[in-house]
Amino acid sequence: MVADLLLIGLGITLEPFPLTAFILLLSAEKGTRKGLAFILGWLACLVVVIAAVVLVTGGKPPAPNTAPSTAAIAIKLALGVVLILFAVRQWRRMGIPRQPPAWMARLDQLSLWSAAGLAAFLQPWTLVAAAAATVSQAKLSSTADYLTLLFFCLLATSSFLALELAVVFRPTTAGARVEALRTWLDTHRDQVIIVISLLLGFWLTGKSIYLLVR
Repeated sequence: MVADLLLIGLGITLEPFPLTAFILLLSAEKGTRKGLAFILGWLACLVVVIAAVVLVTGGKPPAPNTAPSTAAIAIKLALGVVLILFAVRQWRRMGIPRQPPAWMARLDQLSLWSAAGLAAFLQPWTLVAAAAATVSQAKLSSTADYLTLLFFCLLATSSFLALELAVVFRPTTAGARVEALRTWLDTHRDQVIIVISLLLGFWLTGKSIYLLVR
């Protein structure tokens, strides 16, 4: 479980599009407050999903070679294939000009509740689903296991937390660095998405096939 959640958490926190949206949110009117609302909304989504899985499973994985166990592995396999296909689609679309979403021009008018809702809208739900499927297969029998789940949620939010703290505590130096990060993301967004999707896609697919044939 730990390796899967570590990789998925990194993939979630490094997703370029939510990061770009968050940077733009920070530069909007009352940006730090909206950024905090975004972070709380993002973190709340992860906690609710993980908590729901734990409540359903009771912290006990399905027995091996049963229908629920096979279904969980099959779901991760399907999600891995989806990520690979998404990477291929993104690669084919590289270089095609795309208009930014209309809501990006209205961030100054965004309320705190809307900022939290934007976080839920921008969640990479395919990766969140992969994390949920991973947790459903895990045996949670100690405090360390639950701390692992907490660490996953914080890891998947860490990029936003780092940017928020930088802007709050070092506003004079953080502004230029955050803007430089946004420029880099605008230039390399497709490449980052392709790398993240391929790495996680092949990891989930390969491991799931291994578990199914074993």
